[in-house]
This record gives sequence, C-alpha cells and structure tokens, in this order.
Amino acid sequence: MYSYTVTIATGSQWFAGTDDYIYVTLVGAERCSERTLLDKPLYNDFERGAVDSYDVIAGEDLGEIVLVKIEKKKYWVQDDWYCKYITVKTPAGDYVEFPCFRWLVDDKEVVLRDGRAHLPQDDKSSLVKQHRQKELDIRRKTYRWKEWQPGFPLSIDSNRHKDLPRDIQFDCEKGVDFLLNFSKAIENLFLNQFMHMFQSSWKDFADFESIYMRIDIQNTISEYVMQHWREDFLFGYQLLNGCNPVVIQKCTELPDKFPVTHEMVSVCLERDMTLDQEMEAGNIYITDYEVLDGITPNCTDPCTLQYLTAPICLLYKNARNKIVPVAIQLSQTPGEDNPIFLPTDSQYDWLLAKIWARFADFQHHQNITHLFRTHLITEVFAIALYRQLPAVHPVYKLLLPHIQFTIAINTKAREELICECGIFDKANATGGGGHIQLIQKAMKSLTFRSLCFPDMMKSHGVDSKEELPTYFYRDDGNKVWDATKSFVSDVVCLYYASDETVQGDEEIQGFVKDVCSFGMQDFDHCEFPKSLKSRDELTEYLTVIVFNASAQHAAVNFGQYDWCSWIPNAPSTMRKPPPTQKGLADVNLIMETLPDRGRSSWHLGAVWALSQFQDNELFLGMYPDEHFIEKPVKAAMVKFRKQLVEITGSIKKRNEGKKLPYDNMSPDKIPNSVAT
Repeated sequence: MYSYTVTIATGSQWFAGTDDYIYVTLVGAERCSERTLLDKPLYNDFERGAVDSYDVIAGEDLGEIVLVKIEKKKYWVQDDWYCKYITVKTPAGDYVEFPCFRWLVDDKEVVLRDGRAHLPQDDKSSLVKQHRQKELDIRRKTYRWKEWQPGFPLSIDSNRHKDLPRDIQFDCEKGVDFLLNFSKAIENLFLNQFMHMFQSSWKDFADFESIYMRIDIQNTISEYVMQHWREDFLFGYQLLNGCNPVVIQKCTELPDKFPVTHEMVSVCLERDMTLDQEMEAGNIYITDYEVLDGITPNCTDPCTLQYLTAPICLLYKNARNKIVPVAIQLSQTPGEDNPIFLPTDSQYDWLLAKIWARFADFQHHQNITHLFRTHLITEVFAIALYRQLPAVHPVYKLLLPHIQFTIAINTKAREELICECGIFDKANATGGGGHIQLIQKAMKSLTFRSLCFPDMMKSHGVDSKEELPTYFYRDDGNKVWDATKSFVSDVVCLYYASDETVQGDEEIQGFVKDVCSFGMQDFDHCEFPKSLKSRDELTEYLTVIVFNASAQHAAVNFGQYDWCSWIPNAPSTMRKPPPTQKGLADVNLIMETLPDRGRSSWHLGAVWALSQFQDNELFLGMYPDEHFIEKPVKAAMVKFRKQLVEITGSIKKRNEGKKLPYDNMSPDKIPNSVAT
C-alpha cells in the first residue's frame, strides 16, 4: 500500500471555512487514486484559517503527481469554501505544492496543477494539455465581454457585484459598498447638518470653514491648501504634484485659439525676455482642457442649473523654479465674450478664473485620469487575463495580484457610483451623462504609448529634471517604473529563453490580441499591440499593466482628500456660467457659482471615502499568496522589495521638513491593485 499525505490550507478571510463534504483524487502520471473523503472523526474539518492533513491510500504507486482534483458536496446547506493551497507528500518523502487560492461554491470541483509555472509549449503530455485547454474553455464562458456604454472599453458581462464569479468578488462586500462607505464618510465628517441644504449658498470663504469645524486636519496638506489655495504658486504646484499631475505640457508655440500676447503677460516674466523667448527657453507650460468642450452639464436637478467649460491655462516657470499661471481663457473659442484673464486683473476676476480652471481639472481627474485610465483600462487587462491565460502560466501568476478585485470594484461602481441616478450624479457637473460623453471622447485619443510612464512624460515635454526640478510625481514615478520593469524583466527572462519563445507562446499572443481586438474594440488610433515579438516588448507590456494598476492609480487616487476637500480649490460643480467679461466678479458672484452646501457635503464625503486605504491593504511588492513556488522568482521578489524600500527611504528623506510633502508615489503607500 502507498500512503500519500495531503495537507490542505483553508483561507483566513471571513466565511472561508466550510462544513460541506470535501473529496480529493490524486492524478499521477501512471494512475489515479480513489476518490477519498477527507474527514477526521470528532474533528471540525476545514475551519477558517486551518491547515489540515489527511492520508490518501493507493494500492499502487501513482507515479509523479500531476493533478489534484478537489470536490465539494453539500452537507446540509450550500457552504462556500476557500482553499489556499494543497501539499502532497509522496511515499518517497517528496513534497509537491498545488496553489489554489479559489472559492469552491455549490457542488463544484477544482482540478489543480502543481505550482511550477509552465508555458503552453512546455507541456508535452496530453493529460496536462487537456487540463490547460479545459480551464480556458470554462473561463471564456464565465468571463464574457460586454459594452457597458458605446465607445467605452469593454467590461465584464455582469450588472451586479453579486452576479460575478465568486473568485473575483470581494471577500466582504461591505468593504466596497460605495453607499455604505459614503454614509460612513458623512458620519465621520459630521456633514449630516449640510446634506439636504441644496440651493443654499455659502456666505463667504470663511463660511466654508464651518464644514471643517469638527474635522481633525491639523498638520496636513488639507489644512495647507485651505490656507494657501488662492496663491498662484499653489495653483501651479498642484499641476505637478496634486491629484491630476498628468495634464501639464511644455508650450513651444501658442495655439491660435489662445491669443496671448507678450504685452498681456510681460509684467509676470522675470528674465527680461519676451514671451516667445521664454517659450524657446523652455519656461512656458500649458494645460488645455479641450476634452471638456461640448460636454453636456448635469441637469438631473431642475432646481439648480450647472455649467461646464473647457479652459486653457498658460503657465510660467519663474526664476525660483515655481510654476505659476499667467493667463487663463475659460473656453476654447477666442472672442470678445471670452476674455483672457490675467494676474493683473482685479483680485476676484483672477480668482474666479483660477477656480474655473481648478473645476475643469477636477472633472478631468475624476473621469479620465482616475476612472478611465486606471480603473476601466485595468479591467480590460483583467478580463483578457482570465480568458486567455491558465493558472499555470507565469504571466497569470505575475499579474493576478495586480488585477485582484478590479472587476469587482468596477462592477460596484457601475452599479452604484456612475450609473444613472448614482452617487456621481448628486454633486458633479459631469453627472447625468456628461461623464459618459467625456470618457467616450477620451477613448478616442487614448494610445498604448500614453500608458507607458516615461513615454507620457517625454511626449508632454516634462521629462527633464533640470527644467522642472520640483516635479516629484515624475521623479518618483520614474523610480517606481524602473523598479517594476526590472522585476518584470527578471520574471520574463526566467521563463522565456529567447524572443522566439515569446513569439511561440500562443496564450500570451491570445491575451494581447484579446485586449486589443475585444477590450479596446480594435480602435486603430489606440495602437495597442496585437502581438508581441520579443522579451523586451513583453516586459514593457506587463510593466504597463502592473504600473498603471498600482503606482499610477495610487498617485491619482489617495491624494483626493488632501487636494479636493477644500471646496473652492476643487469644486465639483459650478452654478453660474463662466464670466464673459471682466470687472463683474466679487465674493457674492463666486459664492453663487461654487457648489451649494448640500453638494459640497456630497463632494467632501466622496473624496474622503475614495481616499481611504482598505483594511489589510497589500502594498506594492507584497505577495502573500504564493502563486509562484520557484526559488528564482521568490529571489526576484526579494530584490524588488529591496528596491522599493530604497525608493521609499529616498522619498521620506526628500520630504523631511517640507510643508507640502509628496508621497503619493511612495511604494509603502501604493496598493498592488486599484482595489486592494
């Protein structure tokens, strides 16, 4: 008789244990064991967090253990079970690891291969080839593409979180319940007294402070913003290191639609040079919110008209290397009814123009930079991953921690946040359908290269540290990008011996094609690759996925409360149209333009809730679920974590003593995915 010891680990998350019957069958190269019930007398098997061992007896040697089949059958009521891993000790004393990390629901079976990663061309036996293909066949039926809105990237074919496959649902649905989290935010921020005060304007800027009276924001960026938001230097600084540090570009030639003259801005220029000379010297920058032009403003509340505009801002790098605004035009078409506002205008004319520009930046950030370019794009990669790569594929193992729960959080967002009459409609000028139009427009200009961090910086003309020495988002992003790319390259080179190996991997080619042809709807302008021809191309492709799901998302998400909680600095809506002439602005007009008390409260609650880390957050480089079992990959992970610790240390050192520390790209504050 041959005795095999089977050790099974149950997950430690809530409701991971089960009272159902669990059966195991060992599939060897020579033969299979009998289907064996795993049950100990007078013992509660498969409790949450438990590691249980059982003996499986075979009459003959099974040969090399190739597969393990686990079955769950109902005992009394259906009781889901989360299996972390299975280890088999053979009669010869060898240990074979079988990572699982899956839920078994209903009367379900899961067939596992051992934890070593294999490319499809590595598999020789018909048994493992059939297992590989069967897994993908099931996944493709389970993970289906769907167009949620015309012109969007495709998403998962599921309208509700609870209808998703159990493996990609949140462990605890309450953790991603936007309505519940928003209610908590309202309670924690003591906003209840303002929630229903729609159409009730604030009296003046000091009146806004009443919303903060019971919030502890001492020694935070929020407090600094509240005190300094009117100053031109902070306006410029936010374009470098705020929530939306991706729109600023070097200006080498003024567009015809923005007829700024030297005479308009000469008083702001500090180097005894003309505007053209300053541009030639690389000291002029621009932000253009043209994508907002023509977007329909929110009209879900007939009692409150809301407005949108598409401003253009000219910025100047002064002699102290600070970026400051020197001209703002509030819409795209020049004319007498669209004046160019200047720092030399009246105090409130200039302030109102900056508020409109900050408002446009907020809309761009919420809809394009955050929702579209991190959440929705990562979901495309996630769905293609499940459809095209089996669990044994090294790229599946590499990417899984970085797409974890992405489909779940996006489905929840479509269910509660950005749906018709969702939370987004309550307080945002692009609610009520404008956000749909905005993402449709953004989709038309998205390119794959714009998702490559160094390429994005270079294409915007902001890649030089000498020219923009305080662009910390760029500096930290480059470090994290390089460390991530190095780690990905290490893993790629372990499994792909040559460029020809990449070309011969039909599964990775299918993954890339699925992303382009289905997820991105084969739009030619996107220029997503349809195939990969080298290890370098594969490394860059995977780095884009990991970086945008982790570092880029962190950079544009977790600073929302810091920079957007002071309503005048980042208004979510505007209740008066943009001014068409100078000399009319005063405090009263600004108060009537800014969000009312009710919408301000909704806005504040939303940015607070979105800025919170999850419980038990997994940060970049943390891989507690051991999908990889090979020592070289684990060594690459150790190297990666060491690099990330060094980057974190350098960022902390730079931030010492700064009134505005920048740590949104610090690896110790970068979750692995958009939802973990």
